[in-house]
Amino acid sequence: MIPNALVAPGGKLKVINKSPVRPPWLRVRATGGDGYHRLRRLVARQRLHTVCASASCPNMGECWDQGTATFMILGNVCTRACRFCHVDSSRRPDPVDLDEPERLAEAASVMELRHVVITSVARDDLPDGGAGQFARCLTAVARRLPHVTLEVLVPDFGGQESAIQTVLNAAPAVFNHNLETVARLTPRVRAKARYQRSLDVLAMAKQLAGHVRTKSGLMLGLGEELNEVQQALRDLRARGVDIVTLGQYLQPTPAHAQLVRYVPPTEFDALRAYARSLGFTHVESGPLVRSSYHASAALR
Repeated sequence: MIPNALVAPGGKLKVINKSPVRPPWLRVRATGGDGYHRLRRLVARQRLHTVCASASCPNMGECWDQGTATFMILGNVCTRACRFCHVDSSRRPDPVDLDEPERLAEAASVMELRHVVITSVARDDLPDGGAGQFARCLTAVARRLPHVTLEVLVPDFGGQESAIQTVLNAAPAVFNHNLETVARLTPRVRAKARYQRSLDVLAMAKQLAGHVRTKSGLMLGLGEELNEVQQALRDLRARGVDIVTLGQYLQPTPAHAQLVRYVPPTEFDALRAYARSLGFTHVESGPLVRSSYHASAALR
């Protein structure tokens, strides 16, 4: 009998997509501690968005209970519709909120953060892709918390060098742009993105500011082959990327890109060893790893 198939009216076989059963190593405790609720109230009061909630991150309970979060600027509506992402999409997102940088800085101050991560939706509707707002937010946080370390997780800005330079001028310690998946799967998984353009963005950042640590990440479980993951890691390292994250793709809804398999922890361990052998200065590799998980550890 054909797996994942049903007999349709007329006696024809109809193949259906059925995700594998979630294994025990991907079970996380429920969100809801005191720290989580305190941060949720603060974020709501400041009219901010976090990628933790908007992207349904599995580590949200752990991180929010500890009083840490990754802030998502420029609204919570993306101009792209990547098939892996749970963030809403539209061609007409909200206007840029010029008060957002100060509200973000206030929230970071109240939380007494030492390492602040700032990311955003893709804003292809803006001439600079949102780079100016990144710079304003970085500057506002640095002014309020001069001893904080700053990390950005940016979209590709359409490959504009001027936009990348705008962000770097605001002095982040870490410049992150995710490759997300291997070259073969990029057209299917990442709307409007290009594998080579993402590599070019990371290379430009390193060329423009060699002292800044560059970072990227991959999701596994979308149907990639081991040799393709290894090639992606080599491609990143060849562009001078310092830090890499490897985590399990989790299908947000049945309408999103199909989950092919759950990658066991032993494979993540092997990929960690391989990435380290290539010369990455810091590697986070595991089923629950996300771009900003344990982000400050890479700076120790």
